[in-house]
Amino acid sequence: MRLIEDELGDPVHLPDTAPTAVVSLVPSLTESIEATVPGVLVGATDYCVHPPDLVTTRIGGSKYPKVDQVIELRPQLVVANVEENRAEDVQRLRAAGIEVWVSAAPATVPAALASLRRLCADVFGVPAPDWLTGAEREWQRVEPIRVTAVVPVWRRPWVVLGRDTFAGDVLRRIGVGNAYSESDERYPRPDLAQLRTILADGRANGLVLPDEPYPFTDDDGPEAFPTVRYVLISGRHLTWWGPSLWIARTLLADVCAALA
Repeated sequence: MRLIEDELGDPVHLPDTAPTAVVSLVPSLTESIEATVPGVLVGATDYCVHPPDLVTTRIGGSKYPKVDQVIELRPQLVVANVEENRAEDVQRLRAAGIEVWVSAAPATVPAALASLRRLCADVFGVPAPDWLTGAEREWQRVEPIRVTAVVPVWRRPWVVLGRDTFAGDVLRRIGVGNAYSESDERYPRPDLAQLRTILADGRANGLVLPDEPYPFTDDDGPEAFPTVRYVLISGRHLTWWGPSLWIARTLLADVCAALA
């Protein structure tokens, strides 16, 4: 056995060789693992929809996984994230003798890519794959801010991107500022009146509406802000750190150009 620490500093005991039976509770890590060491996933959440042809046992949602089912699978490792998964579920898995590697919530694209590089090297003992080195090259530069946006990620109640978020840094690097980047909270909950005021007085020039976690559409979201410019973007390209980052920059920049 070998001993490593996860990103929260907790010990993780792994076999001397790379784990070959892994459960992922994080959709972006599911995609990353399958793209890098295909065939090791014995379980994943219902929201792990990439790659679309992944065949594995489904163990419920990220926030409320079927912990008993995960334990029954007896994986050598479960991968989780401090923001996406509940601490009580991680504790229960560890109490059952299951090793859990918990990643931090990256505040920047470089931090997310460094986390993935460590997952490849420390957990699976493989070199950085092409999709990772390609994403590292793509996201090095930071464009000047051309437009400032409000970026809701939920409604009823409204929740927006605030300070120190991965998605906010993704947008910042393609030249889209975040109207709530100086907020005290990472995910503030402003009321509709405040959002309308910020968009009306010029502190923000438009809306960026992803299709996850809330599935904003042309008919659900923009109607609350008549006359305000908006763009609909892929939530996967905005919020997932994994193989999608290799192509996300160009796709997001092309769509968000409509706000400038």
